[in-house]
Amino acid sequence: MTGLSRRAPAVLAAALALLLRAPATAQTPAAVAPWADALSAFGDEIAADVAHDAAGGIVAGVMVDGDLVWADAWGWADRDTGAPMRTSSVSRTGSISKSVTAVMMMILVDRGVLGLDDPVRSYLPEVDGFADPRPGADPITFRHLASHTAGLMREPDWPESVVGPIALWEDRILGSIPRTAYDSIPGARYRYSNIGFGTLGLALSRAAGEPFIELVEREIFASLGMTGSSFVVEGAELGPRLAAGYSLRNGEVDGAQAAREHAGRGYKVPNGGVYSTVADLGRFLGAMAGVPGLRILSEESRREMISVQTPEDPSDGYGLGFRVTVEGSGDRTIAHGGSVAGYNAYMVADPDRAVGVVLLRNYTGGSTNLGESAVALLDDLRSIGR
Repeated sequence: MTGLSRRAPAVLAAALALLLRAPATAQTPAAVAPWADALSAFGDEIAADVAHDAAGGIVAGVMVDGDLVWADAWGWADRDTGAPMRTSSVSRTGSISKSVTAVMMMILVDRGVLGLDDPVRSYLPEVDGFADPRPGADPITFRHLASHTAGLMREPDWPESVVGPIALWEDRILGSIPRTAYDSIPGARYRYSNIGFGTLGLALSRAAGEPFIELVEREIFASLGMTGSSFVVEGAELGPRLAAGYSLRNGEVDGAQAAREHAGRGYKVPNGGVYSTVADLGRFLGAMAGVPGLRILSEESRREMISVQTPEDPSDGYGLGFRVTVEGSGDRTIAHGGSVAGYNAYMVADPDRAVGVVLLRNYTGGSTNLGESAVALLDDLRSIGR
């Protein structure tokens, strides 16, 4: 338990109320004037939840054409020092990292380094070591891994897979493969698999002949101007902007596990290792909307990513690194969430209107359902128009 968490609840509430009266805000009112009432109501709800939780903070941003047109922050970035959450604060994004990894895959597809339907074993032969393969099944392809249709279990049967420094993440993948079983044939159905996306990251690295982290930082973060994004933050230039992470359980706040995981979380780099900001994720969503100046994919590849790839429902499923929903009206929504020790994140966008919402929280177990709140705000913004 952190130092502040030992203080009386009344003291915590008073301190947090003071923060909420003067949030760290970066707004351009003229650009969002039609949305003013919706954004005000949304902010009031988030502020109330953060005050009730008294654990950490939330930062929210709205993107239009890849630009952050509205952002606000509530609560603490560090509850021990009383540092407020700011719109520029850096947080872990959890499984939003999967979206980043899928984009890296499509960049390599565009460059002819690999094919979306190539067998992964052509670049990473170790995948033949997954346990309990189905006789006569087709080999796993890159499309399978990026759409969660490879037929793999969610996690390996190996507690050590999620322990260890970032530098050893590839070793943890290789050690996890023989401890991960199939539960269906590739392509048969959607089955969310963390180890599948971890394996995808290593296969991309093998295909490109370059470390995965270096590829992503150059081809995505640098190309899109995502200056607040990285895989390593503690001890690096972004360190002072890092929001400390906390877990909220039964009124108790603990930051120990979140602090430990900054040094590494075993194999979970391609599927959970990205740190970012609301502004950077807004630019990333802008790229997925095909905004000029943020085009890092061919139009064909971009469209493929945001098309449903899973067999269950052609209008509601998983694309390549994104959850995809197509309404009867034709409105398309792409989204992804993330949850790791001490952090929750959610991003959602209408790629045709190039409007998106990003929420980052530096504590788990809070009152706000980030996914529901982000989707509801996006729906409000779409209905109002600009």
